[in-house]
Amino acid sequence: MPCTLFISDLHLDARRPATTELFLRFLGGRALRAEALYILGDLFETWIGDDDDSPLAVTVCDALKTCTASGVPVYIMHGNRDFLLGRRFTQRSGSWLLDDPSGIDLYGMPVLLTHGDLLCTEDTQYLDYRRQVRSPDWQRAVLARPLVERRRQAANMRDASYSAKQYKPEAIMDVSPDAVTGMMLQHGVQQLIHGHSHRPGIHEFELNGIAAKRMVLGDWYSGSSLLECSSQGCRLESPVTVKLLGRCANSHFLVLGWHLE
Repeated sequence: MPCTLFISDLHLDARRPATTELFLRFLGGRALRAEALYILGDLFETWIGDDDDSPLAVTVCDALKTCTASGVPVYIMHGNRDFLLGRRFTQRSGSWLLDDPSGIDLYGMPVLLTHGDLLCTEDTQYLDYRRQVRSPDWQRAVLARPLVERRRQAANMRDASYSAKQYKPEAIMDVSPDAVTGMMLQHGVQQLIHGHSHRPGIHEFELNGIAAKRMVLGDWYSGSSLLECSSQGCRLESPVTVKLLGRCANSHFLVLGWHLE
């Protein structure tokens, strides 16, 4: 049955080669049988600009190009880690960059897509930071710096982010129910798909007396998930543990259900 796939929060990083390997297997297998693939933010742990020539950046871009060249459209949304992804990357990979939020028609059902960080309205410190790094002036200034300097800055920002999380209550880093309903009402939808919180699940509730649904995608390095939607509805697949061969043969990793290939 034709289906559309949604994933997010892969946080691809050279320090986590197993996650990259899983994604490459996914792109060369199950993704090729989809009608479309949506990546709703944080494909990369950090992205320092489309001129990044690291092996990870080149490998992932080439794999996406192979997938899109096969006829599968791939749509990518900025996350809070890879907000510097630009047109050069999407042109090289054959993918399309989505605005956040974006509405789509999913088998006759209007659905709103968002990364999810806009829904964390109680984390005012983060929202201030988000406004800064999404500023065109700030981005132009950063991208004008030498590549090596940007790599160093990205590492410092990543470390600072990890440190800041240690002192934030869990509730602040989750989505606000009022923000969820507000965004859905603003866009006139009863279904919302997002990532960011790393708390996969399908939440059913009523919105203006009508059944509504919020579908949350998980990350790929601590317990990944994948949302498959068809004309029959959507299902969030849970991970299972498999053993990878070769370099990672002695380790176990959580992967996307039983359908990577």
